[in-house]
Amino acid sequence: MSELAIRKLSLSHFRSHKSATIETDGRPIAIYGPNGAGKTNILEAISMLSPGRGLRRAKTAELAHMPDNVGWKVSALIDSLGHMHEVTTSATNDTSRTVKIDDKTAPQMALGRLARIVWLVPVMDRLWVEGAEGRRRFLDRLAMSFEPSHAEHAMAYERAMRERNRMLKDGVTDPSWYAAIEGQMADAGAKIETNRLSTIERITHAQEQAETSFPAAILTLQSTTDAPLMTDAADLRTAFSDSRPNDMRAGRTLIGPHRDDMAATYAIKDMDAKLCSTGEQKALLVSLILSNARALAEDFGAAPIILLDEVGAHLDTDRRAALYDEIAALGAQAWMTGTGAELFDTMGDRALYMEVTDIEGLSSIRPHEIGAL
Repeated sequence: MSELAIRKLSLSHFRSHKSATIETDGRPIAIYGPNGAGKTNILEAISMLSPGRGLRRAKTAELAHMPDNVGWKVSALIDSLGHMHEVTTSATNDTSRTVKIDDKTAPQMALGRLARIVWLVPVMDRLWVEGAEGRRRFLDRLAMSFEPSHAEHAMAYERAMRERNRMLKDGVTDPSWYAAIEGQMADAGAKIETNRLSTIERITHAQEQAETSFPAAILTLQSTTDAPLMTDAADLRTAFSDSRPNDMRAGRTLIGPHRDDMAATYAIKDMDAKLCSTGEQKALLVSLILSNARALAEDFGAAPIILLDEVGAHLDTDRRAALYDEIAALGAQAWMTGTGAELFDTMGDRALYMEVTDIEGLSSIRPHEIGAL
């Protein structure tokens, strides 16, 4: 299987990193240091090498090192299926971020065709107990990893729905105006639902085929309204049209893919994920990320780049060791953070080690060999 790895990462005025360069040999990278040193900022920079707003969903201006306010840049040399590519994404002040691949301007969606990147961050630890919006976003991120165009469909749906909601609030009654907007929503919405269901099927199959120390999650896609899930654009157009009187009274669109929820059950216990212990919920999330990685390895020809922020949180020693073993077996370049090097001791020489410290508000990165820890 061919490799997918970042061989060189350079940050300029990105968050706490005024200037930093990390060179790798394709192995996983264990990044450790105290809280607030800038470890997560490295992972966030890598996440900007994929379509979307990154793992923190931050606004472009929020990524710049302050108080310099000169914009930011993330550059990488990516080994993708045996081909080296230079990738740069940057923004100046409040401008939208730009992407260049091999020194040619490219749309964000092109990043998803060059490299697949998946992540697990602490904010996701509450995925099963908070609102449906977070679970939709999580599922859409999985769907985008399989089909980068999913992001375009999601943006098209959101744009059309905002326009429809504006018309509803303004009391617009012209059916031809609604029909045009609802047609756009239906076309994008049908693709969204199809991709979400396909993603759940792929993740389920990957879990069933794997021998793993992490528990399997039974995933289902549900509507939070009385309206059923619809993967046919004609059905969605009819549903939007029929729902128009109710939507006008509410001043917003009451049915559609934006009202979906992803439910999860801890398979071996037949227990709703939201009722599981904190450790079990974390293990289920790890299981889904690993399953996503396995399925992507089959599709893409290489395991994705995996970002694991504070990966040791809520995992005991045995499960941490099992996670590292599975990452190694996948052949994935995982970028992992933790407060201390001891959290990665079972990785041994299978990983590179980077210590991050904060010096007067600036992050400093120092590489270590295994024997120097």
